[in-house]
Amino acid sequence: MRGSRFWVRRPLEKLSLREWESLCDGCGRCCLHKFENKKTGKVFYTAVACYLLDIQRCRCRAYAERSQRVNGCRPLTPRVIRRLRWLPRTCAYRLLVEGRRLPDWHPLVSNDPESVHRAGISVRNRAISEEWVHPDDLEAFILEDFG
Repeated sequence: MRGSRFWVRRPLEKLSLREWESLCDGCGRCCLHKFENKKTGKVFYTAVACYLLDIQRCRCRAYAERSQRVNGCRPLTPRVIRRLRWLPRTCAYRLLVEGRRLPDWHPLVSNDPESVHRAGISVRNRAISEEWVHPDDLEAFILEDFG
C-alpha cells in the first residue's frame, strides 16, 4: 500500500478501511483537549491529551472502543471530516479534503512511521495525560499556534 499513492488516485469515499486508516499520520494532535472561540471559530489546542492516548507511541490504547469510552470522541469519516473545524492544519484527512497534498514527512510519503515525530508534528514528548490535570486547569495548557 505504501508508495501506491492511492490517496491521489481515488476520492476519500472510495478508499478501503485499511487505506482510510493508513492516512492517519500518528501525530496524536486530534487527541488533545481543545477550546473553540465561539465568536471567531478559532481552535486552541492544549498540551493535555486524552487519557487513552499513549503519548510516546501517539496511538490510542483502546482504538476500537474509543467512541464508547470517551465522550466526544468520534470516528472520522469523509463526511464527518468536511464538517470538523478542529482538525489540525497538518492532518492528512483535512489536507486531502481541502485538495492539498500530503507533506514529505507524512509516513505514506516518507515510508517511515517515525518521520512525523522527527518533523516535530506529533505530540510525542510534548503532551501530558489528562489524568494529571484538573479540568479547571486546562486553559493553562493552551499551546500557541499548534493547530
